[in-house]
Amino acid sequence: MRYAAALALLLGVLLGAAAAEEYTFNPDEVEKKPYYFGGYAEFRPVLFGLDKNASLYKASLFDKDPSDPMLEYNGRLWIDANIQKETAGFYLQLSTDYKQSDIQSETIQTKAYQAYLSLKPSSSLTIDAGKKTSKWGKGYAWNPAAFVDRPKNPEDPELQLEGYGIVSADYIKSFASGPLKTFSFTPVLLPAYGDVNDDFGKTDHLNIAARAYFLLYDTDIDLMFLSGGSKTARYGLDFSRNIGTNFEVHGEGALITHFKKVLIDANGNTSQRTYNAVNYVLGTRYLSSLNTTYILEYYYQGTGYSPQEVSDFLSFIDRGYTTFVTTGDSAALNRARSVVKGSYGQFTPGKNYLYLRVSQPEPFDILYLTPALTWIYNLNDRSFTITPELLYTPITNLELRLKTGLLVAGQKNSEFGEKQNDYRVELRARYYF
Repeated sequence: MRYAAALALLLGVLLGAAAAEEYTFNPDEVEKKPYYFGGYAEFRPVLFGLDKNASLYKASLFDKDPSDPMLEYNGRLWIDANIQKETAGFYLQLSTDYKQSDIQSETIQTKAYQAYLSLKPSSSLTIDAGKKTSKWGKGYAWNPAAFVDRPKNPEDPELQLEGYGIVSADYIKSFASGPLKTFSFTPVLLPAYGDVNDDFGKTDHLNIAARAYFLLYDTDIDLMFLSGGSKTARYGLDFSRNIGTNFEVHGEGALITHFKKVLIDANGNTSQRTYNAVNYVLGTRYLSSLNTTYILEYYYQGTGYSPQEVSDFLSFIDRGYTTFVTTGDSAALNRARSVVKGSYGQFTPGKNYLYLRVSQPEPFDILYLTPALTWIYNLNDRSFTITPELLYTPITNLELRLKTGLLVAGQKNSEFGEKQNDYRVELRARYYF
């Protein structure tokens, strides 16, 4: 429990520093309500055009017989609420999700995405405890240094992420002069015991992480680390800087020590490599004179799989499928399915990617309409996905989004060419309250 003792000592120092500051009151501040309650109701049907010759279709759906195209129904009731009493507050994000398709019977699940208590003993110190999303990192589609958050889906990076159970503090200090304008320090305790954070990594460990933030020479800079045993130690850095009023550049990187990569070759043999890996993102955001927003990022993933490693695994699936068809033995495919749900099946399992998103609000003076286009390109196998979408808000609080994802193959056994879908059409109707 040495980490708990260290954090307790650190919190004591922060509390002492906060107590030493003079408490001020600004009568010009507008008084806020002590509570908030809102959210949205969502209906989201999705149409999948299946690729029955793709390796990942064989691994995931070999024992199913879905219609093609396959229709999936999704619904969500999202509750966003908080209550504030003097220096204490409680924050809640609760989601009830409905799902039904040819391959999944009707399910309804309710879970808290965030539920935490927040204490603010001074204007410079905040202490939080509970389930919380930390939102570390400066990348838009990927955040390799977000050590205490779940990974984003780069095809829809603005989706809310489920938090982890943590205890954290946030100490902020501003400076009136000098190149350093703001400094903050955020220590985090993340326990992984029993059912608490059991999907974070190895259990029976108390993990400690921290982030130091600097607003230095008008540049946002963060330094992060994670240690504790559930995952190997890792160290991160990010930055963001505005160059002019319409142009921003950002970067984010992580060093992951003693990373263990599990490999499966075409014959089903398993091996493991252990090495220090580096993941990083470099990107920019630009707003043109026509009010068009461009987001461009390059992602290098040292923990990812090379084209040959991906091809070997896909060949293992194909051989397992041939065995299943001829003999009925599904052992290899069952093994492949479990692996697809893990490392090989992550959103972007390769090594080098380009991401581009272009959005244009109200083109040709069409009110309340925002078209956008997203492109994710695997630089190694030259496969990609392209996603056009239309966002329309015809009345207050109602949002309609039509989104189509098209997957294009590159080299043989390419990432996007071997996914279980050829295309995906999604309609999202969301009403806010």
